Amino acid sequence: MKALFWVGSIGLVVLEIALVYFIMPMPGSQRMRSIELAYALYQWRWAARSVFGLMVLAGLLPAWRSPGRLRYVVPVALLVVAGVTYAFNFRMAADHMFLQPTVVNMQPASANTVAPDRLVVGIEMDGQSRAYPLQYIGYHHQVRDTLAGKPILVSYCTVCRTGRVFRPTVHDSLETFRLVGMDHFNAMFEDRTTGSWWRQANGEAIIGPRKGAAMPELPSVQVSLKQWMKLHPETLVMQADPAFTSEYAKDYAYERGTRAGGLTGTDTASWRDKSWVVGVAQGGAAKAYDWKRLRRERVINDTVGGVPIVLALGPDTVSYFAFQRPDAATQFALRGDSLVSAQAAYALNGKGPAGNLAPINASQEFWHSWRTFQPATARY
Repeated sequence: MKALFWVGSIGLVVLEIALVYFIMPMPGSQRMRSIELAYALYQWRWAARSVFGLMVLAGLLPAWRSPGRLRYVVPVALLVVAGVTYAFNFRMAADHMFLQPTVVNMQPASANTVAPDRLVVGIEMDGQSRAYPLQYIGYHHQVRDTLAGKPILVSYCTVCRTGRVFRPTVHDSLETFRLVGMDHFNAMFEDRTTGSWWRQANGEAIIGPRKGAAMPELPSVQVSLKQWMKLHPETLVMQADPAFTSEYAKDYAYERGTRAGGLTGTDTASWRDKSWVVGVAQGGAAKAYDWKRLRRERVINDTVGGVPIVLALGPDTVSYFAFQRPDAATQFALRGDSLVSAQAAYALNGKGPAGNLAPINASQEFWHSWRTFQPATARY
């Protein structure tokens, strides 16, 4: 009977570690296909805990009655089980490490306290605009807000460098999500209704009852706050939540790509795992553009999936924009703050005197992220 105590204790320790190992950035965990195993363990965790817990209880007294000093190992084993259970459920769980803001405080430019050279994820809809600084959403991973009277989910994964804005609806029903971990280095959310797990990089449910469903993605850009406010002077800007001041990034190392090593460091050479690319998916095809080349050329006219597109880098060299060109023959050049063709000139928000350019989603990501979630991608 005393063997039940030791088997149950070891089982509980291995279970709690496994529940976190496969969905957090542990050595080797994010480079294997383990999502099915991780989800199965998570779904059956309470049943497994009950079995191992009963084994511990059944063998506790016989183990304590063991002769010699072995009996004194029993309380040590219980402390180890309790410590591992606490650490992996309350200290290392994703939604305990990265909390949601207690309040989403949006302020106009006149009351803004965010430095103008900070990067933001910006979104405009029906004449209204919002800016969400990376230093805040990079910690929270997701921020719920309302724009033009409609709910939005602003998300960011620092390990992939992916900023996305979604309509948080599934089959036309509003849904709530929590950060549950990551898969292949990308943040993963769990919906409250079914417990399905969703990938932040594309808003798709990758396992669970809703597997294959996707949240509608909304066009957004990553720019400096100064550039965004110049294009959208009436914008509202997310301010720091006082409850998380110590958690927000104070330096610019991540945003400027000067951080080296670790999960969020940047490779200095092109086409390395942590090199920056701008990814575009159009017409059923995907293409990646080296960030260093975009900085050299400033404007790239290209075609993706039969769709003529243009990428442009703003004068600050950190803000980038992507639009669909009117046709394949139209070629754009950058002149100051304007995209200019032989036919017309447009501001960097795509607005022109005779009409607007259609924005397309373009994501600045680490190369390892883009090629993982767009395995058929081409390289420009």
